[in-house]
Amino acid sequence: MIIDAHSHVHNPVEQHIALLDEAGVDKAILFATRPHPERATTLDELKGEMAVLSQSLAGSGEGLAAALCELDDAVAAHPDRFVGFGSVDLTRPGAEVAAAVEEAGRKWRGIGELTPPPGGADLLEPVLRAAGDLPVVVHGAAPTTAADLATIGALARKYPRTPLVISQLGGRHWIDAIELVRETPNLWLELSTASLVFSVRLAIAEVPDRTLFGSDAPYGDPALARALVERVTPSKTVRAAVLGGNAARLLGP
Repeated sequence: MIIDAHSHVHNPVEQHIALLDEAGVDKAILFATRPHPERATTLDELKGEMAVLSQSLAGSGEGLAAALCELDDAVAAHPDRFVGFGSVDLTRPGAEVAAAVEEAGRKWRGIGELTPPPGGADLLEPVLRAAGDLPVVVHGAAPTTAADLATIGALARKYPRTPLVISQLGGRHWIDAIELVRETPNLWLELSTASLVFSVRLAIAEVPDRTLFGSDAPYGDPALARALVERVTPSKTVRAAVLGGNAARLLGP
């Protein structure tokens, strides 16, 4: 089974299903989203969607409830194609975050994609304290800093029961991300939106059992992301693990 480990709700959702079909992807882990760049048909419209993205990446909790309703609707419409991960507002008090994680755990297969503000990775601790063995996905590209990655690594070591996924290969700090995942058994690395082909090859070579194919659709394309993994992974066994087997283990039974 081919599993895209990183995607966001599309509007309309049928557009996403078509992309998965074209790429030969069976299922996608689906995150809520506030911006919808796939709706933009002009540069000005895209700038408007990116402004919403900037607010989200800065840690704003505004609009999260509506985004989670969209996630509900997408998973309900296509339960055979989407595995929903719920999100929580990291700006809320720790007790409220913990309660939201427990509620999400009853409904979803994981938590994510969480995006602390720059220098704010310590805000993840209430989530990890409450998550138990529920997978948690953390935004890895900008605005995540090298110091944030170090904090994520320290938190993973503090809460070894929780599978913690660094998305987008850690962005510009991909070397740090690979080293962290290699050294930390409960850290995983999702490979979407990598800017360098050899970064994907090296990530898979270093941690073949904890790297995950992902597209970050609609920001990336499932067919292109799959082709990159296949291109840099000569071993059929490792390729099958990265394209779906590892994600299946992460999700559990």
